[in-house]
Amino acid sequence: MRFDILTLFPEIFDSPFRASLFKRAIDRGLIEIGVHNIRDYAAGKHRVTDDVPFGGGGGMILKVEPVDRALQAVVPDRHSSLVILLSPQGEPFTQAAAEELSLSSHIVLICGHYEGVDERVGRHLADRELSIGDYVLSGGEFAALVVVDAVSRLVRGFAGNHETILNDSHSTGLLEGPHYTRPRRYQDWKVPEVLLSGHEKNIRLWRRRESLKRTLERRPDLLTRADLTEEDQIMLGALRDESEG
Repeated sequence: MRFDILTLFPEIFDSPFRASLFKRAIDRGLIEIGVHNIRDYAAGKHRVTDDVPFGGGGGMILKVEPVDRALQAVVPDRHSSLVILLSPQGEPFTQAAAEELSLSSHIVLICGHYEGVDERVGRHLADRELSIGDYVLSGGEFAALVVVDAVSRLVRGFAGNHETILNDSHSTGLLEGPHYTRPRRYQDWKVPEVLLSGHEKNIRLWRRRESLKRTLERRPDLLTRADLTEEDQIMLGALRDESEG
């Protein structure tokens, strides 16, 4: 899988892609990442990439021309690539969206900056717009990092045991339950006995119940969209009775 990132601040990406799982995945050829300076594709002696908005208003707007030139240089074949504009106005970036993007072989991420991006970038150059949350960042660079991280870890081999990734929070539509490791007891805080029992079925049921319980307590909205079994529904009913009692 290849990612190409169009940005005004390529140095932001230097450290993240040279560390931890990213470096290992790049070294192993699982993913490729190219970072391109939009300013290199701006016209004129001063390589200006922004201008004042038509109609007035505060702030500066990222121009369409350098973004288009950068795309033409980086993406010679648009049919095999997916171009995404990172924008607070885009569709929410979710685990389901990450899983969908992981099926692509080439993703291009356009990082907005300044007050905004010329509307023609999103309307005519990008295939879709994504937002990582209901807040505003100083630029799209950190949003691009989030997208690359969330999608890359779905590539088989990126994060060790691929099967564990399938059970992460949101991957199953629910939040993960609690995890414990050694020591069995720290101060007065004990590991639940069921996890020490070695009884696989009881451990599985406990983990599923705790996952449902945590989701019910923290993100009940997820339950309306989760794929729940009859067994899940019974456990949820018992959990609701407990909370009301």
